Amino acid sequence: MTTQLILQGNALPTFLLEKLLAATGASAVEPRPPQVTCLPGARRTPAFDALIPSIEAERLDWAFMPTGRRLQDYGLIAFDMDSTLITIECIDELADFAGKKQEVSQVTEAAMRGEIDYRESLRRRLALLAGLDARVLAQVYAERLLLSPGARELLAAAQEAGLRTAILSGGFTYFTERLRIELGFDFATSNELEISGGKLTGRVVGDIVDAAAKARHLARLRNELGLEPEQVIAVGDGANDLLMMAEAGLSVAYRAKPATRAKASIALNFSGLDGLLNLLH
Repeated sequence: MTTQLILQGNALPTFLLEKLLAATGASAVEPRPPQVTCLPGARRTPAFDALIPSIEAERLDWAFMPTGRRLQDYGLIAFDMDSTLITIECIDELADFAGKKQEVSQVTEAAMRGEIDYRESLRRRLALLAGLDARVLAQVYAERLLLSPGARELLAAAQEAGLRTAILSGGFTYFTERLRIELGFDFATSNELEISGGKLTGRVVGDIVDAAAKARHLARLRNELGLEPEQVIAVGDGANDLLMMAEAGLSVAYRAKPATRAKASIALNFSGLDGLLNLLH
């Protein structure tokens, strides 16, 4: 299967185009308005990866994709929730009500960069929330939770094209279930917060949904739907999304950490989530 490099956003400078042609072995350039450039026959190489900082300095999103793929060629799209489908990290906002947002946010950031094991990071952060009034969950959902730019548009287009949709999150069921119902997702899985006496206990019910669990859930859904990996799209932002993204034929790093972008098929750093639609005709 032939591949192509697609860049979108600002105009592509000539000096950078020449370097990209040399780095990827692409033989031609196809401009696609608005502000989309396609390099057919491009191959991802270490030389391309070395150019990623220059590409991003020009505020360009980039994608290595099979040639000629359309949205309807896929059967499943799975999203991480925190900082991907939505703009916030729910656990950080809960910590704000406990007066511990900075402390929890630092652990969250380290976990997303892959510096701390996700299970350990979640245990440490949850312990700081022990005793918090459970009614705060409703406040965070109502007052602070916002969908990422383009999320509704991408989801609506995916549903219209016949894809099944999933939220696979290391976050919390209070939020994933409400989003599943509100937005019409087919599936959702995440961690269930333990509540006792109207307070958070600082623990979850059952096993922690970590990176490996997210990957297992995606593989299970893919197999249940009778799909091949190349028919699956996975969207995430952090190190704990990499295993899930590896189970998908098309992996999308949305405003992601560098380690996540380095292993993704697509990096959307500047467009909304609906920037993916420009790439799939």
